[in-house]
Amino acid sequence: MRATRTLMAATALGGLLLATACGSSDDGGGGKSAPGGQGFTPPKMSAPKSLGKTEGKVNLIAWAGYAEDGSNDPEVDWVHPFEKQTGCQVSTKVAGTSDEMVNLMKTGQYDAVSASGDASLRLIASGDAAPVNTELVPNYRDVFPGLKMQPWNSVKKVAYGIPHGRGANLLMYRTDKVKPAPDSWKAVFDDAGQHKGRVTAYDSPIYIADAALYLMKTRPDLGIKDPYALDQKQFDAAVALLKKQNANIGEYWSDYLKEVSAFKSGDSVVGTSWQVILNTAQGEKAPVKAVLPKEGSTGWSDTWMVSAKVEHPNAVPAGGAPHGRAQQPLKGAWTEIKG
Repeated sequence: MRATRTLMAATALGGLLLATACGSSDDGGGGKSAPGGQGFTPPKMSAPKSLGKTEGKVNLIAWAGYAEDGSNDPEVDWVHPFEKQTGCQVSTKVAGTSDEMVNLMKTGQYDAVSASGDASLRLIASGDAAPVNTELVPNYRDVFPGLKMQPWNSVKKVAYGIPHGRGANLLMYRTDKVKPAPDSWKAVFDDAGQHKGRVTAYDSPIYIADAALYLMKTRPDLGIKDPYALDQKQFDAAVALLKKQNANIGEYWSDYLKEVSAFKSGDSVVGTSWQVILNTAQGEKAPVKAVLPKEGSTGWSDTWMVSAKVEHPNAVPAGGAPHGRAQQPLKGAWTEIKG
Protein backbone atom coordinates (compact mmCIF):
# COMPACT_ATOMS: atom_id res chain seq x y z
CA MET A 1 0.00 0.00 0.00
CA ARG A 2 2.76 2.45 0.85
CA ALA A 3 4.46 1.78 -2.47
CA THR A 4 1.28 2.52 -4.43
CA ARG A 5 0.50 5.73 -2.54
CA THR A 6 4.05 6.97 -2.94
CA LEU A 7 4.02 6.34 -6.67
CA MET A 8 0.72 8.18 -7.09
CA ALA A 9 2.07 11.19 -5.20
CA ALA A 10 5.28 11.11 -7.21
CA THR A 11 3.35 11.01 -10.47
CA ALA A 12 1.24 14.04 -9.59
CA LEU A 13 4.06 16.15 -8.26
CA GLY A 14 6.52 14.94 -10.86
CA GLY A 15 4.52 16.52 -13.65
CA LEU A 16 4.87 19.88 -11.97
CA LEU A 17 8.58 19.42 -11.30
CA LEU A 18 9.44 18.34 -14.81
CA ALA A 19 7.40 21.14 -16.33
CA THR A 20 8.71 23.96 -14.18
CA ALA A 21 12.26 22.92 -13.37
CA CYS A 22 13.31 21.20 -16.54
CA GLY A 23 10.87 21.59 -19.36
CA SER A 24 11.40 25.11 -20.65
CA SER A 25 13.31 26.23 -23.71
CA ASP A 26 14.25 29.37 -21.78
CA ASP A 27 17.78 28.46 -20.90
CA GLY A 28 18.27 30.83 -17.96
CA GLY A 29 21.91 31.08 -18.90
CA GLY A 30 22.35 27.31 -19.05
CA GLY A 31 21.69 26.51 -22.69
CA LYS A 32 18.54 25.09 -24.30
CA SER A 33 19.72 21.51 -24.02
CA ALA A 34 20.93 21.81 -20.43
CA PRO A 35 18.98 19.80 -17.86
CA GLY A 36 17.19 22.19 -15.55
CA GLY A 37 16.53 24.98 -18.03
CA GLN A 38 14.37 27.48 -16.13
CA GLY A 39 11.05 28.91 -17.15
CA PHE A 40 10.68 31.47 -14.35
CA THR A 41 11.99 34.82 -13.17
CA PRO A 42 13.21 34.87 -9.55
CA PRO A 43 12.08 37.62 -7.18
CA LYS A 44 14.36 40.63 -7.35
CA MET A 45 17.13 40.38 -4.77
CA SER A 46 20.71 41.56 -4.68
CA ALA A 47 23.74 39.70 -3.43
CA PRO A 48 25.68 41.46 -0.62
CA LYS A 49 28.60 43.61 -1.74
CA SER A 50 30.51 43.31 1.51
CA LEU A 51 30.49 41.53 4.85
CA GLY A 52 30.21 42.94 8.33
CA LYS A 53 31.18 41.42 11.64
CA THR A 54 30.08 37.80 11.98
CA GLU A 55 27.12 37.14 14.27
CA GLY A 56 28.87 34.17 15.86
CA LYS A 57 26.23 31.61 14.91
CA VAL A 58 24.97 29.86 11.81
CA ASN A 59 21.94 27.55 11.49
CA LEU A 60 22.15 24.93 8.74
CA ILE A 61 19.93 22.36 7.07
CA ALA A 62 22.04 19.55 5.66
CA TRP A 63 22.07 16.04 4.35
CA ALA A 64 23.42 13.46 6.78
CA GLY A 65 27.20 13.51 6.79
CA TYR A 66 27.53 17.01 5.37
CA ALA A 67 28.37 18.80 8.62
CA GLU A 68 30.13 16.19 10.73
CA ASP A 69 31.21 17.31 14.21
CA GLY A 70 32.99 14.18 15.42
CA SER A 71 30.00 12.78 17.30
CA ASN A 72 29.49 9.98 14.79
CA ASP A 73 33.19 9.33 14.23
CA PRO A 74 35.98 11.15 16.14
CA GLU A 75 38.10 10.92 13.00
CA VAL A 76 35.54 12.92 11.00
CA ASP A 77 35.13 16.41 12.42
CA TRP A 78 34.74 19.36 10.07
CA VAL A 79 32.53 21.55 12.26
CA HIS A 80 34.93 22.32 15.12
CA PRO A 81 37.81 23.45 12.87
CA PHE A 82 35.28 25.62 11.02
CA GLU A 83 34.05 27.13 14.28
CA LYS A 84 37.60 27.82 15.41
CA GLN A 85 38.53 29.44 12.11
CA THR A 86 35.41 31.57 11.66
CA GLY A 87 34.05 32.16 15.17
CA CYS A 88 30.65 30.87 14.02
CA GLN A 89 28.97 28.28 16.22
CA VAL A 90 27.22 25.73 14.02
CA SER A 91 23.74 24.32 14.61
CA THR A 92 22.69 21.66 12.10
CA LYS A 93 19.29 20.22 11.29
CA VAL A 94 19.68 16.98 9.33
CA ALA A 95 16.98 16.55 6.69
CA GLY A 96 16.09 13.32 4.94
CA THR A 97 14.52 14.59 1.72
CA SER A 98 14.59 17.57 -0.61
CA ASP A 99 10.93 18.29 0.17
CA GLU A 100 11.77 18.52 3.86
CA MET A 101 14.58 20.96 3.11
CA VAL A 102 12.32 23.17 1.01
CA ASN A 103 9.67 23.28 3.75
CA LEU A 104 12.24 24.02 6.48
CA MET A 105 13.73 26.86 4.47
CA LYS A 106 10.31 28.48 4.19
CA THR A 107 10.20 28.89 7.98
CA GLY A 108 13.00 31.44 7.93
CA GLN A 109 14.67 29.73 10.89
CA TYR A 110 17.74 28.59 8.96
CA ASP A 111 20.60 30.47 7.35
CA ALA A 112 21.72 27.98 4.73
CA VAL A 113 20.88 24.61 3.19
CA SER A 114 22.77 21.95 1.26
CA ALA A 115 20.15 21.73 -1.48
CA SER A 116 20.16 19.13 -4.23
CA GLY A 117 19.15 19.97 -7.77
CA ASP A 118 15.55 18.89 -7.25
CA ALA A 119 15.18 21.50 -4.49
CA SER A 120 17.47 24.35 -5.54
CA LEU A 121 15.33 25.75 -8.35
CA ARG A 122 12.23 25.62 -6.16
CA LEU A 123 14.05 27.65 -3.52
CA ILE A 124 15.18 30.19 -6.11
CA ALA A 125 11.77 30.49 -7.78
CA SER A 126 9.94 30.92 -4.47
CA GLY A 127 12.34 33.59 -3.24
CA ASP A 128 13.50 31.47 -0.30
CA ALA A 129 17.11 31.37 -1.53
CA ALA A 130 19.12 34.52 -2.14
CA PRO A 131 21.77 35.28 -4.76
CA VAL A 132 25.34 35.13 -3.46
CA ASN A 133 28.44 37.16 -4.14
CA THR A 134 31.01 34.48 -4.87
CA GLU A 135 33.83 37.01 -4.47
CA LEU A 136 33.08 37.04 -0.74
CA VAL A 137 33.75 33.29 -0.45
CA PRO A 138 37.52 32.72 -0.41
CA ASN A 139 37.38 29.05 -1.40
CA TYR A 140 35.04 29.51 -4.35
CA ARG A 141 38.02 29.50 -6.68
CA ASP A 142 38.80 25.94 -5.57
CA VAL A 143 35.39 24.55 -6.55
CA PHE A 144 35.44 22.32 -9.63
CA PRO A 145 34.62 24.51 -12.67
CA GLY A 146 32.03 21.99 -13.87
CA LEU A 147 29.93 22.64 -10.76
CA LYS A 148 29.80 26.42 -11.06
CA MET A 149 27.04 28.49 -12.67
CA GLN A 150 24.94 25.53 -13.73
CA PRO A 151 21.20 25.63 -14.53
CA TRP A 152 20.33 24.23 -11.10
CA ASN A 153 22.36 26.76 -9.05
CA SER A 154 22.24 29.93 -11.14
CA VAL A 155 19.74 31.96 -13.13
CA LYS A 156 20.70 34.34 -15.92
CA LYS A 157 24.35 34.21 -14.88
CA VAL A 158 23.55 35.03 -11.25
CA ALA A 159 24.88 32.52 -8.69
CA TYR A 160 22.47 31.26 -6.03
CA GLY A 161 24.89 29.26 -3.95
CA ILE A 162 28.25 27.57 -3.60
CA PRO A 163 28.28 24.11 -5.21
CA HIS A 164 30.34 21.43 -3.53
CA GLY A 165 29.70 18.01 -4.97
CA ARG A 166 28.11 15.73 -7.51
CA GLY A 167 27.77 12.03 -8.14
CA ALA A 168 25.95 9.33 -10.04
CA ASN A 169 22.87 7.33 -9.15
CA LEU A 170 24.11 3.76 -9.31
CA LEU A 171 22.56 0.31 -9.65
CA MET A 172 23.32 -1.65 -6.46
CA TYR A 173 22.72 -5.36 -6.01
CA ARG A 174 23.31 -8.26 -3.63
CA THR A 175 26.05 -10.40 -5.14
CA ASP A 176 24.64 -13.55 -3.53
CA LYS A 177 21.07 -13.00 -4.76
CA VAL A 178 21.33 -11.32 -8.16
CA LYS A 179 23.09 -13.46 -10.75
CA PRO A 180 24.46 -12.85 -13.26
CA ALA A 181 25.61 -9.40 -12.21
CA PRO A 182 23.34 -6.78 -13.82
CA ASP A 183 24.69 -4.22 -16.27
CA SER A 184 21.43 -2.47 -17.18
CA TRP A 185 18.56 -0.59 -15.54
CA LYS A 186 16.47 -3.37 -17.08
CA ALA A 187 17.09 -5.19 -13.77
CA VAL A 188 14.77 -2.77 -11.95
CA PHE A 189 12.33 -2.13 -14.77
CA ASP A 190 11.54 -4.82 -17.37
CA ASP A 191 13.21 -7.62 -15.38
CA ALA A 192 12.09 -6.46 -11.92
CA GLY A 193 9.71 -9.41 -11.63
CA GLN A 194 12.69 -11.71 -11.17
CA HIS A 195 13.10 -10.22 -7.69
CA LYS A 196 9.50 -9.32 -6.94
CA GLY A 197 9.11 -7.64 -3.56
CA ARG A 198 12.83 -7.04 -3.14
CA VAL A 199 13.38 -4.27 -5.68
CA THR A 200 13.93 -0.78 -4.28
CA ALA A 201 13.67 2.69 -5.83
CA TYR A 202 14.26 6.28 -4.76
CA ASP A 203 11.22 7.85 -3.09
CA SER A 204 11.02 11.15 -4.96
CA PRO A 205 9.21 12.59 -7.99
CA ILE A 206 12.64 13.16 -9.57
CA TYR A 207 12.86 9.38 -10.01
CA ILE A 208 10.57 9.84 -13.01
CA ALA A 209 13.71 11.00 -14.81
CA ASP A 210 15.37 7.63 -14.15
CA ALA A 211 12.52 5.88 -15.92
CA ALA A 212 12.75 8.42 -18.74
CA LEU A 213 16.50 7.82 -19.09
CA TYR A 214 15.89 4.08 -19.47
CA LEU A 215 13.19 4.73 -22.07
CA MET A 216 15.46 7.16 -23.88
CA LYS A 217 17.83 4.26 -24.55
CA THR A 218 15.31 1.44 -25.00
CA ARG A 219 12.38 3.22 -26.70
CA PRO A 220 13.92 5.50 -29.35
CA ASP A 221 10.47 5.85 -30.91
CA LEU A 222 9.52 8.13 -28.00
CA GLY A 223 12.13 10.67 -29.09
CA ILE A 224 13.33 11.49 -25.56
CA LYS A 225 16.36 13.77 -25.72
CA ASP A 226 16.44 14.97 -22.11
CA PRO A 227 14.93 12.87 -19.29
CA TYR A 228 14.12 16.09 -17.43
CA ALA A 229 12.24 17.72 -20.34
CA LEU A 230 9.38 15.48 -21.40
CA ASP A 231 6.36 16.09 -23.58
CA GLN A 232 3.06 14.54 -22.54
CA LYS A 233 3.56 11.32 -24.49
CA GLN A 234 7.03 10.80 -23.05
CA PHE A 235 5.88 11.63 -19.53
CA ASP A 236 2.97 9.19 -19.78
CA ALA A 237 5.36 6.45 -20.95
CA ALA A 238 7.69 7.06 -18.00
CA VAL A 239 4.76 6.97 -15.56
CA ALA A 240 3.47 3.76 -17.14
CA LEU A 241 6.89 2.16 -16.67
CA LEU A 242 6.94 3.19 -13.02
CA LYS A 243 3.45 1.78 -12.47
CA LYS A 244 4.61 -1.51 -13.96
CA GLN A 245 7.68 -1.45 -11.72
CA ASN A 246 5.55 -0.67 -8.68
CA ALA A 247 4.16 -4.20 -8.60
CA ASN A 248 7.66 -5.49 -7.84
CA ILE A 249 8.84 -2.81 -5.41
CA GLY A 250 9.39 -3.86 -1.82
CA GLU A 251 10.24 -0.40 -0.55
CA TYR A 252 10.77 3.11 -1.80
CA TRP A 253 13.66 4.69 0.11
CA SER A 254 14.69 8.24 0.99
CA ASP A 255 16.69 7.60 4.17
CA TYR A 256 20.00 6.15 2.98
CA LEU A 257 20.58 4.31 6.26
CA LYS A 258 17.31 2.43 5.79
CA GLU A 259 18.47 1.31 2.38
CA VAL A 260 21.73 0.10 3.90
CA SER A 261 19.74 -1.94 6.42
CA ALA A 262 17.43 -3.33 3.74
CA PHE A 263 20.35 -4.56 1.64
CA LYS A 264 22.08 -6.02 4.68
CA SER A 265 18.99 -7.96 5.69
CA GLY A 266 18.15 -9.05 2.16
CA ASP A 267 14.79 -7.27 2.13
CA SER A 268 16.18 -5.41 -0.88
CA VAL A 269 18.46 -7.11 -3.39
CA VAL A 270 18.60 -4.67 -6.33
CA GLY A 271 17.82 -1.01 -6.88
CA THR A 272 19.01 2.52 -7.40
CA SER A 273 21.60 3.76 -4.92
CA TRP A 274 24.24 6.34 -4.06
CA GLN A 275 27.97 5.90 -3.60
CA VAL A 276 27.70 6.65 0.13
CA ILE A 277 25.16 3.82 0.49
CA LEU A 278 27.46 1.40 -1.29
CA ASN A 279 30.44 2.45 0.83
CA THR A 280 28.46 2.18 4.07
CA ALA A 281 26.92 -1.19 3.20
CA GLN A 282 30.26 -2.64 2.17
CA GLY A 283 31.83 -1.22 5.32
CA GLU A 284 29.22 -3.14 7.30
CA LYS A 285 30.10 -6.35 5.41
CA ALA A 286 26.97 -6.51 3.27
CA PRO A 287 27.57 -8.57 0.07
CA VAL A 288 26.81 -5.74 -2.34
CA LYS A 289 28.31 -4.15 -5.41
CA ALA A 290 27.20 -1.28 -7.64
CA VAL A 291 27.59 -0.61 -11.33
CA LEU A 292 27.06 2.18 -13.79
CA PRO A 293 24.49 0.66 -16.16
CA LYS A 294 25.13 0.66 -19.88
CA GLU A 295 22.29 3.14 -20.44
CA GLY A 296 24.15 5.72 -18.34
CA SER A 297 22.74 7.32 -15.23
CA THR A 298 21.07 10.32 -13.71
CA GLY A 299 22.98 12.06 -10.97
CA TRP A 300 22.87 14.64 -8.22
CA SER A 301 24.59 17.95 -7.59
CA ASP A 302 24.41 19.77 -4.24
CA THR A 303 24.80 23.46 -3.52
CA TRP A 304 25.08 25.40 -0.25
CA MET A 305 22.37 28.05 -0.57
CA VAL A 306 21.74 31.06 1.66
CA SER A 307 18.27 31.88 2.94
CA ALA A 308 16.64 35.08 1.70
CA LYS A 309 15.56 35.54 5.34
CA VAL A 310 19.03 34.84 6.71
CA GLU A 311 19.44 35.82 10.38
CA HIS A 312 23.22 35.56 10.32
CA PRO A 313 24.23 36.97 6.91
CA ASN A 314 27.85 37.57 7.82
CA ALA A 315 28.45 34.22 9.49
CA VAL A 316 27.36 32.16 6.49
CA PRO A 317 30.00 33.28 3.98
CA ALA A 318 32.80 33.31 6.54
CA GLY A 319 34.00 29.93 5.39
CA GLY A 320 31.36 28.85 2.92
CA ALA A 321 29.95 26.02 5.06
CA PRO A 322 31.41 23.37 7.34
CA HIS A 323 31.72 20.42 5.02
CA GLY A 324 34.79 18.35 4.54
CA ARG A 325 34.92 16.73 1.13
CA ALA A 326 34.05 18.16 -2.24
CA GLN A 327 33.20 14.98 -4.07
CA GLN A 328 34.97 14.24 -7.34
CA PRO A 329 32.59 13.13 -10.08
CA LEU A 330 32.82 9.48 -11.01
CA LYS A 331 34.55 9.42 -14.38
CA GLY A 332 31.92 8.76 -17.01
CA ALA A 333 29.48 7.85 -14.29
CA TRP A 334 26.56 10.03 -15.26
CA THR A 335 24.97 11.43 -18.35
CA GLU A 336 22.47 13.82 -16.77
CA ILE A 337 22.46 15.90 -13.61
CA LYS A 338 19.29 16.30 -11.64
CA GLY A 339 18.01 19.81 -12.10
